[in-house]
Parts: sequence; structure tokens; C-alpha cells
Amino acid sequence: MEYLVILAVGLVAGTLGGIVGFGSSIMLMPVLVIAFGPLQAVPVMAIAAIMANFSRIVVWWREVDWRACAAYSVTGAPAAALGARTLVALPPYVIEVAIGIFFIVMIPVRRWMAARNFKLNLWHMAALGLVIGYVTGIVVSTGPVTAPIFLAYGLVKGAFISTEAASSLAVYLSKAATFRTLGMLPLDIVYKGLITGSTLMAGAFIAKPFVVKLEPGQFRLLMEALMLGSGLVMLWAAATA
Repeated sequence: MEYLVILAVGLVAGTLGGIVGFGSSIMLMPVLVIAFGPLQAVPVMAIAAIMANFSRIVVWWREVDWRACAAYSVTGAPAAALGARTLVALPPYVIEVAIGIFFIVMIPVRRWMAARNFKLNLWHMAALGLVIGYVTGIVVSTGPVTAPIFLAYGLVKGAFISTEAASSLAVYLSKAATFRTLGMLPLDIVYKGLITGSTLMAGAFIAKPFVVKLEPGQFRLLMEALMLGSGLVMLWAAATA
């Protein structure tokens, strides 16, 4: 029964993530934590995120900005490996609280960045990749942060979705490889990740026709609703553990 719930939420999360460029992890992570516990949920989501990002690259292949991707990934990938090692040393309830607070705090942070209309270059992308890559290694998803960063670089719609996905793919591959070396990716975890990721991949293809119809205001409201709801669920899970 728990897998049916995960698959249903995963399909919705994959579709919404395919529309706005992120959010799949934010929606799905609370369900995975309840089903598998926080320590298993993180590596499961890492595998699922790899599959989700790969599918978004396939859908928008011709629009990927490989220069921005390379600048972000060259620092973000090794930083994610370091963050993943930090995660292993944390107690489960600390992980849940950190993820919940992170999601909620990112709402005003995103608005602050958007209000100042930052214009970023490749050097900025590399510097931010170092910081956000490390945080991604710990808190599962930094889509709410990377979204305004890639938008501030000048990417929109398909170019934004595909380039953010390509950059995130490099970060999550590094994170998953670290989990593997630390013994956190046994076959049962890989199996759970593949099942979860399959629905996220399907959602990316369903989402494509809707991308061009999404208004900026709708994008922001949807993103913030996902962040707030999932953050509250994570804090609730930590409080009731």
C-alpha cells in the first residue's frame, strides 16, 4: 500500500516538477520519510532525483546551456559529496527538523533574491555551486534556491528547466556515489529509488505541454505552497517521532 501512495504522489510531483523545474523532492520527501524513515529516505530520493533530472534533460535537450551547467557543477558536485558525508553523522530527528526549517526559510529568501533582480555570470554560478552543492548533500533538495539563481543568469522556460536539471544531475550523481561508498545504497535502497524515480520521469514528459502556459505569478505561488506545505510536514514528522 505504501508503494501505491509513493507512486501516486511521485507522478504528481514529477509533473509539477517538470512544469516549474523543481519541487519533486519537496513534495515527495515527506512521504518517503514517513514510509522509510529519514536515513533511508535521503538516498532513495537521491536516486529518484537522478532519474527525474535526466528525464528533464531529455525532454528539453536542445535548450540546455552547457556553459552555465559546467560552471555550477564543477564546484557543486564535490561539495555535494562533502555534504553527504556530513549528513551521515547527524541524528534522524535533526535531519527532519533541518529539512523542514530549510524549506520554510527559503520562501522569504527566494522573494528577497527575486526583488533585487540579480544578474549572475559564470563566476557567480561556480561560487554558488560550491555553497548550494554542500547544502544539497545534507537537505535533499535546494530547488527553491537554485531556481532564482538560474533565472537570474537569464534562463527561462525550457532552457531553465533543462540547465537546472543538468546541473542538479551532476550534483546528485556525486551525492549518490558518496552514499554508495558509505554503505548507504544497498540493493533494497536502489530498488526503492528506481521505483520512486520511474514516476518522476513519467511526470516530466506529461508536464512539457503545460510549461509554456504557466504564468510567472502562478509559478511563484505554486513553488511557495510546495515549500511551506512540505516544510510543515517535515517538522510535524520530527515532533511526533
